[in-house]
Amino acid sequence: MRHIDHPGPAAAERFAAVAGEAMPIRFVLEPGLTVDEAVAAGMRGSGCIGGFVEFRGGRCEPFRYVMPAASSDPRYVAWYSETFEPAGPVNVTRACAIVGVRDGKTFLHCHGVWDMGEGRRMGHMLAPLSRVAEPIEVAGIGFRDATFEATPDRETNFTLFEPVQYAGKGSSTTGRQVLLAKVRPNQDVSLAIEEICIRQGVARANVYGIGSLNGVRFVDGTRVESHATEVQIRDGHFKSEDGHGQARLNLDVVDMDGMITSGEIVHGDNPVCITFELVIEEIGR
Repeated sequence: MRHIDHPGPAAAERFAAVAGEAMPIRFVLEPGLTVDEAVAAGMRGSGCIGGFVEFRGGRCEPFRYVMPAASSDPRYVAWYSETFEPAGPVNVTRACAIVGVRDGKTFLHCHGVWDMGEGRRMGHMLAPLSRVAEPIEVAGIGFRDATFEATPDRETNFTLFEPVQYAGKGSSTTGRQVLLAKVRPNQDVSLAIEEICIRQGVARANVYGIGSLNGVRFVDGTRVESHATEVQIRDGHFKSEDGHGQARLNLDVVDMDGMITSGEIVHGDNPVCITFELVIEEIGR
């Protein structure tokens, strides 16, 4: 499997996961607010401090985003492109945001696909610089006692989300396991999800999240060779039988040239580049 050498020491534990008191959330992003302000207001109204939200449609103006890029700085194996500033409104086709805390305030890590005047694009939304232009309904999973907290990461030299539990025993009000998780570089994302679920006693789950992969291999034979990509999970599932688990992930991927590729990925040959953040929702208990 492909391997990328980061400048710092690799952490011994290659993924992290915590359970939290979770609840389904749905709220409307109010026009005139920046995307991060609007999501923060919705999370407060839901009584949640972190989680996952999904956009399926909605118009923003202005809208700002970046794509993955090579790094000229040896402190990083990859970086971001210049900021893209499309003129006029942008329609968000689908986007996934991990919601957490940075410097004491609500912070979004958001990847998505959007339609602009020159066509469809994908990348990393700059939520503080993008403004809600019409009411946008979002839905997802919120946590009252756990979140993702942005902390310096010695291995990659980035500031990255880490799942943390703030209070309580970490059991959801529904009696199901709902996990916040993170996978570190050079770990196959499917295998990591399987190990997280098996360790936590999860038999079947829906899997949500975003991250970056070092190249991507799809089951139909399509290959993305870019060593840095931005990824969102379109459809993710895990199931376990007789102690053996299998994760199946359908992704949207954008490479450093802006090429978008979608589909189911190969099991065991899709290593994380920088980080992969997940919300894993147990089903069927």
